[in-house]
Amino acid sequence: MDEQLHSPARRLIELRIAHAELDGRIDALMTALGVVAAAGPRALASDAIAAAPCDELTLRRLKKQRLAMRDEIARLERASDPDEPA
Repeated sequence: MDEQLHSPARRLIELRIAHAELDGRIDALMTALGVVAAAGPRALASDAIAAAPCDELTLRRLKKQRLAMRDEIARLERASDPDEPA
C-alpha cells in the first residue's frame, strides 16, 4: 500500500487537482483585479490602490507556480507513456 501512496500516477492526480485549484485562485484574483481596474481611479479607495500592486505581484507568482506545475505534469505524463507502441 505504501507504494501506491508515492506512485507517479497518484502524484499526477494530485498535481492535476492542485493545478485546478490554482486556476481557480488565479481566476478569482484576476476577477478582483479586473473589478478594481474597471472601477476607475476616482472610484478606488486608498486601500484598493495600495493593495493593487501586491495583488498583481501575487498574480504573477501564482501564474509562475501554475506553469511549473504544468511542466511537472507534462514530465510525469511523458515518463508514464511507453517509448514504443506494443
